[in-house]
Amino acid sequence: MRDPIPKETVEYLDELVARLRTTLGADLVGVYAGGSLALGGYDERRSDVDVAVVTRGAPGQAAKEKLVASVRHESLACPARGLELVVYTAKTAGTPTPAAGYELNLNTGRAMPFHLSFAPGDGQAEHWYGIDRAVIHEHGRALLGPPAAGLFAAPSRSMVLGLLAEAVRWHGQAGIARDDDAVLNACRALRYAAEGRWTSKQDAGDWAHTRVADGALVADALAARPGSGEGLEAARVGRFLGAARRSLEEAAGEPAAPGSA
Repeated sequence: MRDPIPKETVEYLDELVARLRTTLGADLVGVYAGGSLALGGYDERRSDVDVAVVTRGAPGQAAKEKLVASVRHESLACPARGLELVVYTAKTAGTPTPAAGYELNLNTGRAMPFHLSFAPGDGQAEHWYGIDRAVIHEHGRALLGPPAAGLFAAPSRSMVLGLLAEAVRWHGQAGIARDDDAVLNACRALRYAAEGRWTSKQDAGDWAHTRVADGALVADALAARPGSGEGLEAARVGRFLGAARRSLEEAAGEPAAPGSA
């Protein structure tokens, strides 16, 4: 059973969907919550609201700009850290590709740097989009439209593992992300490699801390999640991420384990 969504976030999502319907009209196929809203562990204090929008065709520039004006934080306050909204055509969503492939990418919120892109290739890390679509295929919450699995293609295991290895490599670059997020994202990737399952960062850390060489580091990352402000030792994080990346790269070339998805 998935975690219940807080009332304030439910109301926010309802209004978000209403504004998307007004802007996109008959071109809107579906709206899906991903990330922690889909996998569990959502916390309004620190989580993002991850939303994928599927349209029949590529929206025109005027529609995109109207959409952004309607849902950005200044127009519709997000109760969480921020909104990460991505628009895909039904063709892209239904294609198992590692490409970013979006029509619009918007980051906006009280604790999130504003970012807007109308096409891939703007310097943003592009591996996340294929990972997010893979999660939504299996676990996406349909806010509007048919079940997510009917619109989002099932990617191959090797493709997902390659994207996850790239995500861990990206985390390893100095200053990219909070250390606890880097470690726990790596744990989630390792669990996917081992079991073919997507889980929350919390669950992945709980699973990994008795299975990896530096379980104490994972325990420290879990302890840092509530916002203790305690940093993790950079050298240990770097070694952990390097080992995780190598493990994922090796797994990408292996057949799926028995019973894995």
